[in-house]
Amino acid sequence: MSLLSGANPIVWVEVPARDLSRAREFYSAVFDIEMPLLDLGDLHFAFFPMTQEAPNSACALIQHPTMYTPSHDGPLVYFAVTDIEQVLERVERSGGRIFQHKKDVGEFGFVGFFEDSEGNRIGLHTRR
Repeated sequence: MSLLSGANPIVWVEVPARDLSRAREFYSAVFDIEMPLLDLGDLHFAFFPMTQEAPNSACALIQHPTMYTPSHDGPLVYFAVTDIEQVLERVERSGGRIFQHKKDVGEFGFVGFFEDSEGNRIGLHTRR
């Protein structure tokens, strides 16, 4: 096996943004968080809160003139939240679009889906 044994396989996620300021404002409002910025030449990041060595993966919004394009296609990122419907209310207030309200997925908990300010398809997950 090539994947690290005993750990979840994803360690880092980058969510593409056409307009990093707009995307940062959207996610800051939706999740009620601060998002520090980092510029590395043509790569521009806004980081979600993270704790080194904590379980689950870390994540950032990322903008680059040619390497990243927001999309509904490709991998789907799920954010762990405590209240899906509360987050989806903030999605709508912040200009996003809801695809699926809280839905029971049996033993795996509940999910919901929305489109962010940049056109990405995003999932939400909770155990309750």
